[in-house]
Amino acid sequence: MTAPEAAPTRAPGGAAGRAPGAAAGRAARGPRSPWRATAAALPWLGPALLLIFGVVIFPAGYMVWVSTRQISPFGVDRGGVGLRNYQRLLQFEAIGHVLTNTVAWVVGVVALTVLISLGLAQFLDKAFPGRRLVRLAVIVPWAASVVMTSTVFVYGLDPFYGVMNKFLVDVHLLSQPFGFTQQPLTAFLVSMGVAVFVSLPFTTYTLLAGLQAIPGDVLEAAQVDGAGRAATYRRVVLPMLRPALAVATIINIINVFNSLPILRTITGSLPGYDADTTTTLTFKFIQADRQIGTASALSVVNFALVLTVIAVYLRVVRPMRED
Repeated sequence: MTAPEAAPTRAPGGAAGRAPGAAAGRAARGPRSPWRATAAALPWLGPALLLIFGVVIFPAGYMVWVSTRQISPFGVDRGGVGLRNYQRLLQFEAIGHVLTNTVAWVVGVVALTVLISLGLAQFLDKAFPGRRLVRLAVIVPWAASVVMTSTVFVYGLDPFYGVMNKFLVDVHLLSQPFGFTQQPLTAFLVSMGVAVFVSLPFTTYTLLAGLQAIPGDVLEAAQVDGAGRAATYRRVVLPMLRPALAVATIINIINVFNSLPILRTITGSLPGYDADTTTTLTFKFIQADRQIGTASALSVVNFALVLTVIAVYLRVVRPMRED
């Protein structure tokens, strides 16, 4: 009987021989430095960072700097004044009412938009004849100019020749034409309605995308377990819609908070500040009163309010948490 042949050995320079040495070399070098990783990513992140700095960080910083300067009506910088512009803003007699209008404007428009969009998204998620046409029709208010849409409502609600006003009289909802856009309260409410109307498409499509991302087997499992439609929607669908709801709500807060065209078109001709928000008041400070420093201070306050509202929303609601 012959002795068994020995198993062939690989040369030390082969692949099997290199692996332990390479692993030992990597272990000796240690983990990759975070600074080296950041430096390697800079060529790819550089353009985006430059864009953020030029469009967001620099204008915001310059706005804060201008809010501490005394700027003449002709744009001449007369030197620093510290916090005097903020003091002048706090002494403005209508600031309390304007802040109340701003809170009502943001909360009302965003809440109504999200609630109505939830129903629209649920409807558009179902299969029915002509669904594609209906989805395209929902985009129209978003695709159209906001100023044009607001102008249509202004002329449509005119008490003398507005077709909307005449329709309300013809169906006996009004006994006579009413000047909706000629009084502060009703003009403000009309502006809120227009803001909801133009905000629905984006919010609806965002929530619709979230609905379509929910796996069908999850809904089927809930039905097999005996959950009804309401319970399935409340306990399964809504929790899985948190990311979509977060995106829709945050972007709506930012857009509605800084919305100028709607209020300017519908309430801009009204005297006083009864229908103003902080954004329209900033515009009046600049255009009518030429108070550039005060307008900059109000812009800083407006910016801080937006960040605060978003931070509170993310802290309280925590829409991105995992269950």
